[in-house]
Amino acid sequence: MKSFHLIKLTLSLLVACTVVAQQGELSNRSAPAAKSTFLIIYKPGPAWLPGKPLTEQPLGEHGRYMLDLYSQGQLKIAGPFSDDSGGAFVLYAANQDEAKNMVMKDPAVVRGVFVYELHPWTLVDWESRLKTNPKPSDQSR
Repeated sequence: MKSFHLIKLTLSLLVACTVVAQQGELSNRSAPAAKSTFLIIYKPGPAWLPGKPLTEQPLGEHGRYMLDLYSQGQLKIAGPFSDDSGGAFVLYAANQDEAKNMVMKDPAVVRGVFVYELHPWTLVDWESRLKTNPKPSDQSR
């Protein structure tokens, strides 16, 4: 009899957790998407160590800052250029001032390891376009 109650309690907890998780997902999806997208390009700054690859630059705090932005949902994608000339990332912010503020707080920018370019970026939903328009390769036949 105890095992039946334990199973019943476990199933009830699983159902409750599932409902709570689904409600959280729905509330996240229905939140207004008033954020704009920005492309930030990082280039070597005055504190860049000449002759050293990106992996040997003083970027530990920068990595932690990027991870923090990602955990807050403000950073979409990021990474270094393969030729050690800097890096880029896609940032979500309410406006250009907020985006600039976030970039200016990056320890690598503060320390001068990186200088940056900030560009508002309009992304194209290619998946939707592909569904509504014929494939270009189909038109040439």
